[in-house]
Amino acid sequence: MERFFRLKELGTNIRTELMAGLTTFMTMAYILAVNPAILQGAGLNFYSVFLATALAAGIFTIAMGLFVNFPVALAPGMGLNAYFAATIATSQATGEPISPAVGLTAVFISGIIFIILTLTQIRQMLVTAVPDSLKHAITVGIGLFITIIGLKNSGIMSITPDGIIGLGSLKDANVWLTIIGIVLIAVMMVLRVPGAILLGIVLTTIVAAITGNIGSIGDDAQWVPDFGALNFWHFDFQGAFEVGLVTVILTFTFVELFDTFGTLVGTANRAGVDTNTSEGKKKIGKAMLVDAISVSGGAMLGTSTVTAFVESSSGIAQGGRSGLTAVTTGVLFLLALFIAPIVALVPGAATSAALVIVGVLMMQSVKNINFTDMVYAIPAFLMIVIMPFTYNIANGISFGIVSYVVLALVANLAGKTAEDGSKYKIHWLMWVLAVLILARYIFLSGE
Repeated sequence: MERFFRLKELGTNIRTELMAGLTTFMTMAYILAVNPAILQGAGLNFYSVFLATALAAGIFTIAMGLFVNFPVALAPGMGLNAYFAATIATSQATGEPISPAVGLTAVFISGIIFIILTLTQIRQMLVTAVPDSLKHAITVGIGLFITIIGLKNSGIMSITPDGIIGLGSLKDANVWLTIIGIVLIAVMMVLRVPGAILLGIVLTTIVAAITGNIGSIGDDAQWVPDFGALNFWHFDFQGAFEVGLVTVILTFTFVELFDTFGTLVGTANRAGVDTNTSEGKKKIGKAMLVDAISVSGGAMLGTSTVTAFVESSSGIAQGGRSGLTAVTTGVLFLLALFIAPIVALVPGAATSAALVIVGVLMMQSVKNINFTDMVYAIPAFLMIVIMPFTYNIANGISFGIVSYVVLALVANLAGKTAEDGSKYKIHWLMWVLAVLILARYIFLSGE
């Protein structure tokens, strides 16, 4: 292990790497309960999604450790799983149902596109095209989107048939359980307890059991994994190529591009990897390829988009520097396949509390947005508010891109400059994206 993972060269040792891997697992293990709960709303079986989540996180995190020697873990991403569920539910509500098979096919296709974009280096070009403030706004908007899902599912937020948003009933036990969960997780995060989100879910589940507000294990959950329950290769390619899903496929690809880039570069910097050197760029490129393959691989197993987790930074903070950290985390996810009955007992209130706190973590990116320059501030703000309030991530990204292109063009024509005295940059790909977005909305309005 010393030679394979280059531990001495990276300034670490086996004990440190194992502890870092355990810390990363504890920090992100909440996904084992939250992801099945979210995708269950999209018509997928809870146990099937649990199996897919544990397998995908285990397999691709181990791959990241072995092939890239990078301390980053992967699992079905928060925000993208919510978008997956919301897309199917919204379409069903309009009388045009999208089956889970079609949704998984859309994710699989987006993964293929992602692999091509990575191999051809276009992915890096796309990341360069979008201003940093807009990239961070995507993360913040998704955070608010996730928070609203948590508040809505818990009953803390109520929505009347007229669309009026208000406070839910404080007589509802789920509301109080969610509040207790939020407080527990918040206190542990303030005290910097490793795995605070996971521990919060566990403690909230215990409170629910004591108060008689816990569900049953059910017939699906097995102590010994039943891999026959997997939705393996559960695809419908004919349905996925309908016109209405083209935007969904592109949205999965687009959001994942920026989300993963920020996560990989951010964690690389924390791990002491200089992304400006040739070796650093090579490592990031290999990490992006593993990440891209995991998108399609996760869909094959039956879950929404698998991506690099920003929670990996918790393990890096514990001293994780090599792929041994990732391998440790991956092995623990595979071992988690044997605790499905315990996960099935977790009430919706516990996962709702976790969603709200995850929203807090994603909101941290707001500090990186330049709100003093209106050319960046307005598009970023539109991204942030339109995502949750229209319940659609694609809408927020679309409004942000188009508004930036328009405002930057106006500012340049008027002779206005950015804070550093230079003209506002409008990459040619931003023009292409803006035209495609406008064509999409014009086409939709004509339907």
